[in-house]
Amino acid sequence: MRDEFYDDLPIVDAHHHLWDLDGPIDYHWLKHPEPSWLGDHSAFCRTYLPAEYRRDTALHNVIATVHVEAECNRAQQVEETAWLVGQNAAHSMPNVLVGHAWVDTPNAEAVLAQQAACPLMRGIRTKPIIGATARERDAVRGQPRSLQDPIWRNGLKLLQKYNLSWDLRVPWYHLEEAAEVCRELPELAIVLNHSGYPWDRDGESLSGWRRGMLAIASCPNVHVKLSGLCVAGQPWTLAANKALILFMVEIFGADRCMFASNYPVDGLKGSWDYLCSRYKQALSGLRAEDRAKIFAGNALRFYRIDLPASGTAG
Repeated sequence: MRDEFYDDLPIVDAHHHLWDLDGPIDYHWLKHPEPSWLGDHSAFCRTYLPAEYRRDTALHNVIATVHVEAECNRAQQVEETAWLVGQNAAHSMPNVLVGHAWVDTPNAEAVLAQQAACPLMRGIRTKPIIGATARERDAVRGQPRSLQDPIWRNGLKLLQKYNLSWDLRVPWYHLEEAAEVCRELPELAIVLNHSGYPWDRDGESLSGWRRGMLAIASCPNVHVKLSGLCVAGQPWTLAANKALILFMVEIFGADRCMFASNYPVDGLKGSWDYLCSRYKQALSGLRAEDRAKIFAGNALRFYRIDLPASGTAG
């Protein structure tokens, strides 16, 4: 019998992570944490596996999940995929994968071919270099692997060859540059990670975030993940984030938005239940069919997820 607080709205978690810090895959950033844009993130620098994810999500009807690469040692990017396939076989999750591959290295196509050969693989996250802060944005402009690098930009075309989507991850102050790249690739399925990272919440920065998001949203091949609305030193509150969530739905439309937990990373700001419940509150004014798209339907379609006969993630 379900807990009285159980919410049966079907959910596809479009972005989460698993890792075993005692296993063979090296996650240096987790084993040797240093302060980042999140501040001290040592709280989630521990093994996180399917059993704990299921406990964290127990009050919600998660029917499928999308695992996104977790910045392991890049020499082990294909091994991370193989490890995740093992997790799927043992625990019926994650359902599909977004792996890693560089697109500007001599062996880029060979690695992409290996990743694409995995039946669970749906996309690739390959990050351009970014400025650490808005003030440092222009310092990386035109550098190798920057948003302006022609070799890196051309390499993104390989994703289409292997029927892979692109998970784009940049902070708010690179969004307008990223939109230029997206316009060059109108046939590539792209999803912007973590709400375009509005890390800075002063008026000028939020205006810049809105301009950038409008530029990205003008590309009809780009979706957005409603996630990652974390600010160092500040709690995650509905008051701080509801307007941003509704703005994204307004400009992208309900057909191009996906809920994503980014767990356990966003767990710095609250439990899975707390965060998901706040997103549900923020979107409670939408039509039921639009909420169904944002919490499940769009991710099922974008990531080509075939649910098991039971309709659950196992």
